[in-house]
Amino acid sequence: MPEAGDLSPVKSAERTVKILETLAASPTRLTLSQLQERTGYPRSSLHALVRTLRELKWVETDDGGSAFGVGPHALLSGTAYLDRDPALMYAYEALEDLRAELGYTIHYARRDDAHVLYLASRESRDSVHVVSRVGRRLPAHLTALGQALLADLTTDEVKALLPSTLERYTPHTITDLDALLTELDEVRRRRWAFEREQGTEGVACVAATVDYRIPATDAISCSMPARLAKGAELKRVTAALTARTQALAATLRREGIR
Repeated sequence: MPEAGDLSPVKSAERTVKILETLAASPTRLTLSQLQERTGYPRSSLHALVRTLRELKWVETDDGGSAFGVGPHALLSGTAYLDRDPALMYAYEALEDLRAELGYTIHYARRDDAHVLYLASRESRDSVHVVSRVGRRLPAHLTALGQALLADLTTDEVKALLPSTLERYTPHTITDLDALLTELDEVRRRRWAFEREQGTEGVACVAATVDYRIPATDAISCSMPARLAKGAELKRVTAALTARTQALAATLRREGIR
């Protein structure tokens, strides 16, 4: 039986958001049992909330009606967020320019607590990816974007934000907090972040913050084959990236965007 107060308006709202976030984070649809296991909610209230979300088209099911995923109306909120963000209109131009100059995939992301949320991407001309990363959320510690943004915080702020043991995505992911803090010191020194195969094997990324807010909330990254991320080519990428992020930040400050 649900505990007293389980279906209060506030608790129902919290559970509704958690259900949508859990479904959005899953690469496949989830059964009600899987959803209950991941949220810990009583089956009765979970079933009622999912049914309501399905009726409102925020959740949809497979043909058999037994597995659930986010529905088409979930797209409305995400699209509205992007459409109304004043920084993105200027960021899109910077991404296009960087892709044209460097030839690699370029991402624009914003820190969301201990994660980064991808707001815009421009794939390289020869990319084999067919799914955009826009709207995806990844742990900050394993991306160059996240490391650049974490480096704009104090060490105490980073410690308060992240767990002592960090999630591993590849054999190269930094999973020790002290090791990450050492890396962040290096990021602060050189003013750009660099990770090699920490999030995706075979891929290296360079990232720099867009400093129109203090501390920085946004960053731009360049993803490239790890085998090419060295010497003159790495120098070319970092020079272009830092120049473009500085120019974009200056534009956003001039336009009064905060």
